[in-house]
Amino acid sequence: MPLAALWRMCGVWCAVSQKKLCVMLKGLSMHDTCTVNICFVRSDASELYTGGVCRATEASAGLDLRACLDADSIVIEPGERCLVPSGIAVQPCVSGMAGFVYSRSGLGAKKGLTVAQGVGVIDADYTGEILVFLLNTAKEAHVLRRGERMAQLIFQPVLYPKIHMVESLAATERGSGGFGHTGRL
Repeated sequence: MPLAALWRMCGVWCAVSQKKLCVMLKGLSMHDTCTVNICFVRSDASELYTGGVCRATEASAGLDLRACLDADSIVIEPGERCLVPSGIAVQPCVSGMAGFVYSRSGLGAKKGLTVAQGVGVIDADYTGEILVFLLNTAKEAHVLRRGERMAQLIFQPVLYPKIHMVESLAATERGSGGFGHTGRL
């Protein structure tokens, strides 16, 4: 599959060479897909993924990752991080693709349970079990049950830039202005 199809499939827009990319994207379907091999790496994982590893709805962006716990549940105290196995390993069948683990919006917004590092990156050449560090940002303890949906896995294209070391960067309107530099409104 051409890289442009992957970009279209994942909804990514590149500001560089917009005209060229726009021409490349013409005629591609929103339903272009790529294959990702997924295998269960724990003996009981397939029982937790009844119906397979899938999205909650046809239009959902992410595949649901489930807590493949040895115990029936674990308690994650406020401010605590916990490493939770997913029971699966993945391998994209196309170059230039990686998996990204995001928080589930309901768990994060309503319960305060988020992916600890913000977003987890699953490199294309990593074939081990997906392990998710969860962080409880709430004021109450959270009980995570075995088989519960805990995070979502989204596949996106990755650019591998050619690195060009320079003495300084070109001037821009913003320059080196950092956090809060552009104001609130």
